[in-house]
Amino acid sequence: MQNRGVHDILIACVDGLKGFPDAIQSVFPNTTVQLCIIHQIRSSIKYVGSKHQKEFLKDLKRVYGAVSKEAAETELFNLNGKWGEKYPIVIKSWQDNWEKLTEYFQFTSDIRRMIYTTNTVEGYHRQIRKVTKNKGVFPNDTALEKLVYLAYRNIRKKWTMPLANWGAIAQQLAIKFGDRFKLL
Repeated sequence: MQNRGVHDILIACVDGLKGFPDAIQSVFPNTTVQLCIIHQIRSSIKYVGSKHQKEFLKDLKRVYGAVSKEAAETELFNLNGKWGEKYPIVIKSWQDNWEKLTEYFQFTSDIRRMIYTTNTVEGYHRQIRKVTKNKGVFPNDTALEKLVYLAYRNIRKKWTMPLANWGAIAQQLAIKFGDRFKLL
């Protein structure tokens, strides 16, 4: 990305791919890297018995939905107390990734809603894959680039909803990041 002109990244929300946060911070050291909460939840729920999933998710929501990092730590402690013996690997995963899972607590709730998940990017990729997977082989790279560009144009037409409270969010980002974020 740096070779293509990106000079700074304020916040990066990434999935659980090993080494990805370190790779980003090696090139952009001032970047706040947030692990995707949704990926962590999906990864966790795979190891919870189906009869406990609903109750576990309700308890887990208290952790990632807390008002502050301190409150979230208290809820994680409570979660461990209730479910730790039954699902120790799940709790350990949250504890091991805690620092990268809780970066978003330094922001306001509006910004948190924007950065806690990579679902927007994944939705875009899913739509691109839908177009490209039907084609077996491309005669050259340009053919693929053209197909992806045309798919992007069609996808973009569906992006009609502006970000909720963008004006307020932009001001909050400008305060948080100072000269790194410019209001137009």
